[in-house]
Amino acid sequence: MRRVPLIFLLAILATVNVAPQSGRRINTPASATPPAPVQPPLNPEPEVKTGPTPLTSLMFLPDSAWEREIKALDDKNFRLADFHGKVVVINIWASWCGPCRREVPEYEKVRRSYTTNDVVFIGLTVEDRRYENERVQKFLREVPFGFRLGWADRELANTLTDGRRAIPQTLVIDQEGRIISHWDGYAPGRSGPRLKQTIEQALARE
Repeated sequence: MRRVPLIFLLAILATVNVAPQSGRRINTPASATPPAPVQPPLNPEPEVKTGPTPLTSLMFLPDSAWEREIKALDDKNFRLADFHGKVVVINIWASWCGPCRREVPEYEKVRRSYTTNDVVFIGLTVEDRRYENERVQKFLREVPFGFRLGWADRELANTLTDGRRAIPQTLVIDQEGRIISHWDGYAPGRSGPRLKQTIEQALARE
């Protein structure tokens, strides 16, 4: 008779021990897999403009711009008014401008295709000649630029660019002083042909 209570007691202890263990297994949450981190692009590149942007609001230059003396890089100062009656191409550039460096050779091919004096090619840098002369001269040693070259002071640069700070900019002015095209930006392989086409349009107005 004494063995029965002992067996009964052992059975109760076993039941109490199993219940807590079974509960821990049920309540243990599964470990969550953390999301993979978002990787930045390996070679991030700035957005590239698809082509030049037309600027149409500037139709005529004021007399102050025509008559303003321009300091030439070769010390032969000039005025835009010196070229009245001709087609005038004005390229606004800077030695620190990467697109300018690529645009100049295309424009040079266009310049060399005109052997008469009917078209005048002028390149004006917006840099300060008091501080940037050495840098500009270095640029010209590296990138042949056969335009008539000069410094555009702040007032003249602001007028020619119509207050827009984008570089490069190009203006084509006909024989009557009308700006027939004005654009900014550089499009590889297209800027040169565009300049050539615009010059021909200006010459056809005679």
